[in-house]
Amino acid sequence: MGSPPPLSPFAPKSLPQAAPVEGVRLAVAEAGIRYKGRKDLMVAVLDPGTVVAGVLTQSKTRSAPVDWCAAQLRHGCARALVVNSGNANAFTGKRGQEAVEITAAAAAEAVGCAPEEVMLASTGVIGEPMDAGAFSHLLKGLATEAAPDALLPAAQAIMTTDTYPKLVSVSVDLDGVPVRIAGFAKGAGMIAPDMATMLSFIFTDAPIAHPVLQALVSELADQTFNCITVDGDTSTSDTVLVFATGKAAERGAAEIADAMDPRVPAFSAALKGVMHDLAMAIVKDGEGLSKFVEIEVTGAESDKAARTIAFSIANSPIMKAAIAGEDPNWGRVVMAVGKSGEAADRDRLSIWFGPHLVAKEGERAPEYVEQTVAQYMKNAEIKICVDVGIGGGHARVWTCDLTHAYISINADYRS
Repeated sequence: MGSPPPLSPFAPKSLPQAAPVEGVRLAVAEAGIRYKGRKDLMVAVLDPGTVVAGVLTQSKTRSAPVDWCAAQLRHGCARALVVNSGNANAFTGKRGQEAVEITAAAAAEAVGCAPEEVMLASTGVIGEPMDAGAFSHLLKGLATEAAPDALLPAAQAIMTTDTYPKLVSVSVDLDGVPVRIAGFAKGAGMIAPDMATMLSFIFTDAPIAHPVLQALVSELADQTFNCITVDGDTSTSDTVLVFATGKAAERGAAEIADAMDPRVPAFSAALKGVMHDLAMAIVKDGEGLSKFVEIEVTGAESDKAARTIAFSIANSPIMKAAIAGEDPNWGRVVMAVGKSGEAADRDRLSIWFGPHLVAKEGERAPEYVEQTVAQYMKNAEIKICVDVGIGGGHARVWTCDLTHAYISINADYRS
């Protein structure tokens, strides 16, 4: 890119921090994959016995690393993670597959495991050949110097158009044993729900069986990462991986081997919190944004229908532009509901901007005051609620506005 994107108005005042997760060590390097003078390669070394679960993009043109992860998730064992920024290794043909194999083999040798125990992800420009030989020689040194307290540098190394690193850490008590969950994510553009919608890597020292972890990750991704959109575009590289080292077992935590284990709800709630906070951080770093927007739909034919309607509103360029212009144009919400293809009754439709009822029963609400609602639209965070008036379906999604800066960032992306 040319100049760096403008800092998000929601960027934290200070860099996020996270406590180490036992059984995880990380390291980063400047590999010069696309840009000079910036960290663009990260390695996570995972203790023996680590299991991995994940969700991957549903794109029909997905990247070579995504194909690799899909194959390895079947056995659910992991000893290393290698991620690069600057090149997505997508639409790169046979050379892309070769780059994946070279990287996995080099990482396996560095860590002392099988290539199939190495997970991979790449983010950046699509269609540029990946020269894995230009950085694979760095992996041995990175594996040696990897340290438990390098979560923040790792989060920074995977950024592309992100304006701040996204890092979350929590602790949850499982029958008196504290368990750590920490993760980071990247994403600012090409964000839309279709399994994963960006890159995110989460680590825990909980002892949990692969089938249980996979079921949880699939369920929770649908409630968090799959409920966000910046621009309606799904990446070729979207990947969410959750690694469980099991090291808390050494402190007395028994393995969670069954989905009916009474400790699952507490662990699930904590994991969902991490995934939710990372998803919100992605939306709040949406390319060029000035507003963070929550959209809630009730009264739809089903939850699925409500979700479709909510995303019809969230992904509407004309709606997002109105929000950027602080224009309480509820007519654009009416439009988006109507075009969704889901059942709706014009004469039962109600719309709120924040606490303000702006439309009901097929027309403008009698209490609507343009000046009052226009003042509400000046807030940095906006909520739009719609009651479709059909049934009991409910959904909530999160998005941002569309500004001139989004166009500038993407017009200059390969410059």
